[in-house]
Amino acid sequence: MTTPTFEKLTLRETIDRLNREGFTGHFGISGDQLRELGTGQTFRADELWVCDCLQFEEASDPGEMAIVYAIESRTGVRGTLVDALGIYSGPAISEFITRVAIGPAAISRGRAVAA
Repeated sequence: MTTPTFEKLTLRETIDRLNREGFTGHFGISGDQLRELGTGQTFRADELWVCDCLQFEEASDPGEMAIVYAIESRTGVRGTLVDALGIYSGPAISEFITRVAIGPAAISRGRAVAA
């Protein structure tokens, strides 16, 4: 049996795998800051970097059209931020992410699945 790569995983499986890799926090946007939803801790864009970015495009399931950002703070807090793709994407998330640095290990991977 082979271990599935990120490209073969669903959105939920990808988040679970990132969680096992230490991205245990779950982030949301609060005003002009990123908030770790479990602790309430907030971060400015200049305190963070994107370690990885994974895009999901499932034509037959709009619920699988998303982008997952694996993010780390200067203090070591690691977690994920999920946004929808296309017209359903959150303007606040898109704007915030443009101000976050890309980490040295970050690579963007797309996953396209046939309908």
